[in-house]
Amino acid sequence: MNKALFLDRDGVLNRERGEYTFRSEDFELLPDVIESLKLAQEKDYLLIVISNQGGIAKGIYLKSDVEKLHGILNSTLKTNGVHLSEIYYCPHHNELGKCLCRKPNSLMLEKAIARFDVDVTRSLMIGDSDRDVRAAENVGVNGVRIDPNTSILEIVSSLK
Repeated sequence: MNKALFLDRDGVLNRERGEYTFRSEDFELLPDVIESLKLAQEKDYLLIVISNQGGIAKGIYLKSDVEKLHGILNSTLKTNGVHLSEIYYCPHHNELGKCLCRKPNSLMLEKAIARFDVDVTRSLMIGDSDRDVRAAENVGVNGVRIDPNTSILEIVSSLK
């Protein structure tokens, strides 16, 4: 079985701006992200992004906007020797209906765990909200909550 590092996107990988990030000009990787992800990769962790993108349901932006941004993220990371196994995102918003994938629900994590044969007891989720931690804990993954835009390097350094 594989171990995985699950990561929220906004506020963990890229700067949380206090509003939806969907345009490339607003997307800024946080300073220690590449170093942190390289280190996790060297420790044999799969890197999987788990992100709520409720602005799609609200009509603020399109799935194609999110996918373009994720293409930029993947390309930037790949150029720096980092490989994301997958990016899962929920296009729904709880103000506009219920779904099973939007964190704190755990369907995105469940899909990743099944697809990549993840050992939940050796995996970790880093997020900047309680809903990230709850989603992880719903499937038996340890969740760590950080303040938005905080370096994850110390957490990743402590992984075995």
